[in-house]
Amino acid sequence: MSKKPPSSKSDELDFESAIKELESLVERLESGELGLADSLSHFENGVRLSRQCHSLIDRARQTVEVLSDVSDENSASPLAVSDQSDDPDRNEEIPF
Repeated sequence: MSKKPPSSKSDELDFESAIKELESLVERLESGELGLADSLSHFENGVRLSRQCHSLIDRARQTVEVLSDVSDENSASPLAVSDQSDDPDRNEEIPF
C-alpha cells in the first residue's frame, strides 16, 4: 500500500474552490465506492480543506472587525441612531 504525500494543493485554494473541493470529497466518501485506503486519504484531505476554510473565515472575520472598528477614524463609521427620548409623541413599540 503506497501512501501519498500530503497535498499542498489545498494551501493554494481560495475559499470557494476549497469548499467546492471539500463537497466533492464528501460526495465521493458518501458514495461508498472507495476502499479503506482511499477513504482515509479523502478524509485526511477533507480535514485539511475544512481547516483551511475555517482559517479563511477567521481571517475574513478579523478583517471585518478591523474595518468596522469605531475607535479608528479611517474605518467605516456605524449608522447613527437618533435619540428620540425627548419626543413626547414617541411610541414605545418597535416599528416594523
